[in-house]
Amino acid sequence: MRIEQSTNNNLVTLFIYLSIFINSFVFFTSPFEFYFGYLIYIILLPVFFKRYQISKQLLYIFSVLFITGLFNVFIGLNSTQQFFKVFTGLFLAYVFYYFVIIEYKIDIQRLFRWYLLGCYYSALIGLFQFFSFLLNFKYGYDYTWFLNKWGFIPGGNFGIRVNGLFGEPTYLAAVLSAAFFVSVLNITRKVPLYITRFKSLIIMIVYILSFSGLGQTGIFISVILLFINFGLFRYVVILIPVSFIIFNLLISYSSDFKDRYESTIDLFTNEKFVLGKTHGSSFILWNNYKVATKNFSENFLFGSGIGSHPIAFEKYSMGKHIKVKGFNLNSSDANSMFLRLLSETGLFGILIFIYLIVKFYIRKIPEIQSNHWIVSNALLVMILLNLFRQGHYFLNGFPFFVLLYYFNYYDYQTLINTSPSSTPTLQPIKT
Repeated sequence: MRIEQSTNNNLVTLFIYLSIFINSFVFFTSPFEFYFGYLIYIILLPVFFKRYQISKQLLYIFSVLFITGLFNVFIGLNSTQQFFKVFTGLFLAYVFYYFVIIEYKIDIQRLFRWYLLGCYYSALIGLFQFFSFLLNFKYGYDYTWFLNKWGFIPGGNFGIRVNGLFGEPTYLAAVLSAAFFVSVLNITRKVPLYITRFKSLIIMIVYILSFSGLGQTGIFISVILLFINFGLFRYVVILIPVSFIIFNLLISYSSDFKDRYESTIDLFTNEKFVLGKTHGSSFILWNNYKVATKNFSENFLFGSGIGSHPIAFEKYSMGKHIKVKGFNLNSSDANSMFLRLLSETGLFGILIFIYLIVKFYIRKIPEIQSNHWIVSNALLVMILLNLFRQGHYFLNGFPFFVLLYYFNYYDYQTLINTSPSSTPTLQPIKT
């Protein structure tokens, strides 16, 4: 019986992490893109629905989104097809990963270890991709021969931006971001946690080799959170000049970073666009910022409904006047989850997410020897990065990590409340 249960758990675990770490295979593109991860939902969701009930909290939130969404369809701010397509996908994704966590009896530490292990293997593939490029082994770095979404991404300081099995380097950086936080912590500690220093080093190297602006932001957020948790802000006098030096080095030796920085500053401060100079991704972010803020001003309370940003984009996009391929990209996801929530869910959605981040955050408390704060801060890095530059609601298993963030707090409170003392000493997780 135990062997059968273990086998089933291992199979479920494999399915879960395949849905997170492989997103470059699309079964079909019309009427929507059907990713590999969606197949996992179809296989496992019927099993989970038979075993468990849906969380009341999830039902309350999605009920509000459903009612307001239908109202926006009725008044013409959204289309019926677009609303039901996105709402159904979002609802099923959160329900699926909620069931996953319940399936494993809210064993957050175990699930987080598996995530880190998945990051390590993804990083190994990324490292193989990098060296294959240096050795001119095409089948080792260009995966279009078995992945039909994206393959080789040129750029960076070495001619390649590592993306592994992910659609693009930004996706890789987003998924690895929580693991990067743990890796930095491991390198600076006497005793590593969750994974070895070697695995941490591999993750850090590949994370940097993505040459992702999102990844660079993740490094900054990770350092800030470590400073907060270890009470190191007394060293801010050192941090500021060091940050200044690193910034100038990036400006001097990374043309990609320099172009992105300068074009972004010009756009957001002066609304200056120069064809051939303005970085495409900077313009896309700025354009969606304009669309989202305009749509929010018109529908500030509940937004224009789940899935409605493409319609707002058609109304307010500045890019429609620029006849350059690619400058109207991300019309469906706003290039930022914060901007998309602002546009589609208004003040309601933004406040829910802020509440989630603040309420369920765990800071390191020296008197309580628990690793829950590590999981909390690591996942916070990922959530903040997705809010900043990833507008997909359920790509790369994002709902899974949001729910892990919540249940990690729940697990932490349970441990504290069941302790015989008011300031319990919880045993650290062994590597």
